[in-house]
Amino acid sequence: MASNDNPGSESDINGGDAAAAASSSTSKVGETPTQIQPFRMPTIEEVRAQEVWNNCAVRSVASGVMGGGLGLFMGLFLGALDNPIMQDEMTGRQQFIYTAKQMGRRSWSSCKAFAIMGLVFSAAECVAEKARAKHDTTNTVVAGCVTGGSMSAKGGPKAVCFGCAGFAAFSVLIEKFLDRHT
Repeated sequence: MASNDNPGSESDINGGDAAAAASSSTSKVGETPTQIQPFRMPTIEEVRAQEVWNNCAVRSVASGVMGGGLGLFMGLFLGALDNPIMQDEMTGRQQFIYTAKQMGRRSWSSCKAFAIMGLVFSAAECVAEKARAKHDTTNTVVAGCVTGGSMSAKGGPKAVCFGCAGFAAFSVLIEKFLDRHT
């Protein structure tokens, strides 16, 4: 009758063999076996959200917006550090106005540069990934080369080559540091 009092007890169902099997499967004394989590199927909303995010245009625009936001804050910070050349001859109000204008100019310039950089890099990486049907470091090299080359295109062919090589190397270093692809 003891086995009917607690029907969920493993020792009652299996005659105590479950506890012995659990203790023999662990490698160290006193450790409990790890629980395997059941596989959960994604919901329809999760699948649709993933399909939207896999679109290169959506991913590129999102990266451009985030890059622009980063550039805005960096420009504000770096613009605040600029000192006027004629600081000794300016009043406090003139220095404040000069610094505010510099922060605005620097933040807008950085915002545009980082937005374009994020958009181009993300688009190139996404297109390379879709074309190659692989998710690896080669996509990062291609995207870095395209981004560096396009950002330095006004400087001529030599600048394009150096921009391509430099940004590709930087992208690989960041990729290895973040260890996205194993």
